[in-house]
Amino acid sequence: MLDVKDINVYYGNIHAIKGISFSVKEKEVVTLIGANGAGKTTTIRAVSSLEKVASGEITYKGKDITNAEASSIVAMGLCQVPEGRRIFPRMSVRENLELGAYLRKDVEKIRRDYELVYEKFPRLKERINQIAGTLSGGEQQMLAIGRALMSNPELLLLDEPSMGLSPLLVKEIFKIIKEINEEGRTVLLVEQNAHMALSIANRAYVLETGSIVLEGDAKEVMENEDVKKAYLGD
Repeated sequence: MLDVKDINVYYGNIHAIKGISFSVKEKEVVTLIGANGAGKTTTIRAVSSLEKVASGEITYKGKDITNAEASSIVAMGLCQVPEGRRIFPRMSVRENLELGAYLRKDVEKIRRDYELVYEKFPRLKERINQIAGTLSGGEQQMLAIGRALMSNPELLLLDEPSMGLSPLLVKEIFKIIKEINEEGRTVLLVEQNAHMALSIANRAYVLETGSIVLEGDAKEVMENEDVKKAYLGD
């Protein structure tokens, strides 16, 4: 579904992403894990065309999307939930969700998707007219995911969804991510909480300083001694 081949990304003279390659198959959960500064967010932003790729190729369902317009990426069925949520804080919950569907024309399906989002996130329905900036951190993360779902994505890109959340809310958010995948959506997950990410993923890639140093089945990666020591607290 998604193939990233030998991409390189620079910030000025800094070589942030160094020739990495990975793939995401339809209906998989694939996670990129690593420490702060490893290049996880830069990688997912490159897929979304929010960072320019200097060389290499990104294809989605066989089509080259390297450095395509970000709006066209969304129209193709990829949507990113950004690090830090990036909701529209002065707009209501409802208005944030409406903006998620701004490219769509299928009015009846949009109505059904509102209900599906409210079913998945009952707290959003309770706060439908509340200004988004006044929501709790967990509710804002739910809104960010709900807004992305309103674009009806086939591939959902999640960047650090557990950031700043309590352990209880982290479990809830990851339970919802798993449900979203089980309902048929493909997920590419960037996450510093390696244990939670590996617990729901099919496959995993470990990034260090802009390079992939390990890849494989998520359960096998979880059992890797180096991964245990570096990311799982063992």
